[in-house]
Amino acid sequence: MRATRFGVLLAALTVSAVLIVSAACLAQAPPATAPIPPPASSAPPSTNPPPAAVAAPAVAQPAPPRLSAQVEAAIDRRIETLRSQLGITAAQMPLWDAFAKAMRENAQGTDALFAQRAGAVATMSAVDNMHDYARIARAYADNTERLAAAFDSLYASLSETQRRAADTIFREQATAAAKQRR
Repeated sequence: MRATRFGVLLAALTVSAVLIVSAACLAQAPPATAPIPPPASSAPPSTNPPPAAVAAPAVAQPAPPRLSAQVEAAIDRRIETLRSQLGITAAQMPLWDAFAKAMRENAQGTDALFAQRAGAVATMSAVDNMHDYARIARAYADNTERLAAAFDSLYASLSETQRRAADTIFREQATAAAKQRR
């Protein structure tokens, strides 16, 4: 039962990442600091050393690699479509630009996290695998909070008509995502 739950959770995270990059672009770059350490656990410690992608680096991490031109184009199309749907004005552009920047950084960071995981998962123990998955889930939650903060400022600047449009767009996206999970 637990393996099934983990598989469903992993599938949901993967589907979310795909939706984020291709449709909602709701991902941000991970912080420039070391990866978040795994929480204390009652499980016995792994006898395997942590994989390179999970181990804390001795030096600052380089910027995540750039996304492919195709993925960047899809993100840019999504950003432009949303800007058009919301009718962002010239006065709102600084707040919009901050939100769009967070969306782009989010996609880039999420892509980098999954690339790291893909490169290390084959040699991970079950414990390492769970801790790495938890690291990605924490980063995803933190990134979504930063994106929400950028959107809070933008949303506050929207007219009542723009807010209704935003509410409808986000409601429809959430409904569509929920239907895909069934």
